[in-house]
Amino acid sequence: MSIGEAFGKFLGEVNKEESFKLLDTYYESGGNFIDTANSYQDEKSEQWLGEWMEGRGIRDQIALATKYTNAHKQYQIKDSEHAICANYGGNHALHISVRDSLQKLRTDYMDILYVHLWDYTTSVEEVMQSLDVMVKSGKVLYLGISDTPAWIVSKANQYARAHALTPFAVHQGLWNVMVRDFEREIIPMCVEEGLALAPWGTAGSGRFKPKAVIEQRKKNNEPIRSFTGEEVTAQEEKVSAALEKIGREVGGSITSVAIAYCLQRCSYVFPIVGGRKVEHLLDNVKALDIALSKEQLEYLESQTPFDPGFPHNLIGVDPQYLGETQIYTMKMYLNMELGQTSLCHLSCFAAKEYPSASSAAFPAHA
Repeated sequence: MSIGEAFGKFLGEVNKEESFKLLDTYYESGGNFIDTANSYQDEKSEQWLGEWMEGRGIRDQIALATKYTNAHKQYQIKDSEHAICANYGGNHALHISVRDSLQKLRTDYMDILYVHLWDYTTSVEEVMQSLDVMVKSGKVLYLGISDTPAWIVSKANQYARAHALTPFAVHQGLWNVMVRDFEREIIPMCVEEGLALAPWGTAGSGRFKPKAVIEQRKKNNEPIRSFTGEEVTAQEEKVSAALEKIGREVGGSITSVAIAYCLQRCSYVFPIVGGRKVEHLLDNVKALDIALSKEQLEYLESQTPFDPGFPHNLIGVDPQYLGETQIYTMKMYLNMELGQTSLCHLSCFAAKEYPSASSAAFPAHA
């Protein structure tokens, strides 16, 4: 939840009054999971959320997640000629971040604390030990990791388990029907480690638009507020058209279908969906009522070919991560009939089964 006005130039803005209306509508609709960060809107997001929860007396009814971000106060000194950033990473920065977040959010604990992005200047050992101190002090209940490679998360969790520390319980990262890199290493890692998924960008970060809206924006020379660029790409238009087609079939909007895709693609998915308007929020909630068929899911995926990368594109991936049931798989074989040696990719007796939103696509791992 990035409410505020500081990021208006590239992500849009919403004032405090409209932010509170948005939050009230979300809560009244049954929503209780709120995600923010110490850096969002130059700290205003946390401040306003804290004021909203305190004013309504509902803090303990909210599952509150925030993020520790390196250099989250950089906006204060970005124009200074004598900026000193020596203490913007490591254990010092984590301590300051948690201390300030609790104060801004007007609470004495946070349900989930994410490492917003990995601090490559600090060792896995120091990060996990420092995070565990936050949990054991009662300031944090669960740990999350965001925008970080799978190998680091796996190494960190293994270290935590081996030393009786608190492991990461959820991974947050970019994932939608068009950008599917999340499926390459991170989702398989999450399944094995027992992590939930909290993908952001599931609705395309405002870039999935109906054809009529795209044409009108072009006509009006109206840019899209996004950190990925102001113009809608040809691929985004193609995916938007596919989402619009499926939307007509299931009675949903482009964004609600896009969110439903991620909800059904695998289990334990909790999409992080932003927005600045109440009507957009209510439309996003409709994703919970959409059930996409196997054919519809495959049609959406066909719009953006996905390469799992080496070695997966050579020997295949564990079928359980894709919701497949494979009796026998042979990825490489010698083509004796043609009298030549060839390397082929062959999946025998594979039946792809997409689960419903309420079923478990993957086995739970402790």
